[in-house]
Amino acid sequence: MAVDRMNAKDLLQILPAESLLAACEPGQLEDLLSRTKVEFAAKREVLMHQGDPGDSAVILVTGQARVNMVSANGREIVLDYLAPGTVIGEIALLDGGERTATVTMVEDGSVMRLTRTQCEDFITSNPGVALSMLQEMARRLRQMNLTVESDRAFSAGPRLARYLQRLTDEEAVSQKLKIDVSQSELGHFVGISRENINRQLSAWADSGLIELDQGKIRIIDCNALWEIAAIGD
Repeated sequence: MAVDRMNAKDLLQILPAESLLAACEPGQLEDLLSRTKVEFAAKREVLMHQGDPGDSAVILVTGQARVNMVSANGREIVLDYLAPGTVIGEIALLDGGERTATVTMVEDGSVMRLTRTQCEDFITSNPGVALSMLQEMARRLRQMNLTVESDRAFSAGPRLARYLQRLTDEEAVSQKLKIDVSQSELGHFVGISRENINRQLSAWADSGLIELDQGKIRIIDCNALWEIAAIGD
């Protein structure tokens, strides 16, 4: 179902600083927007499946989405939770390979889809965009390497604190998580068992760092929690 078309100003407002499109000029974004349309995406709708051909990219306009993959031994791994403005599926789109993960909406929202042909035409018309995209992808690769290395070094508490930091809406007064996740989902995301997640969250709640209300997490003492995330045990 189509939704009202966006303009460049609207898109710029939702693009995070690390977006592949953040360096685009308004005129370039208008060119991009002229090639696609905004569509409604329902909660639990799968935007792309792991293993499918990578023939399009998706821009998340509103709502939140979860990225997960199934490992060779059948274990589910939650890789990330995506906010509006995120470009999804660009890796498979660029190299023509299969989707490396499944992306599912966790709430109602809207998206824009771009086919490989549309993306190639856009980059051909705006060659400077390609360099900006390569720079951002290099930054992401560097960040991913740092994340993998720190996950190896950190014990459960600091690792959980780091992932809570990624999920926290720091602009909100209540310092709540951007999305509501169950302890099982949080365990898949962090790579820690649900029992250890529950134990650590309960300890932090007892210490006044967080508040647990019917399964929802609210950060009470951000500074203390972020110190745990930064320095490890």
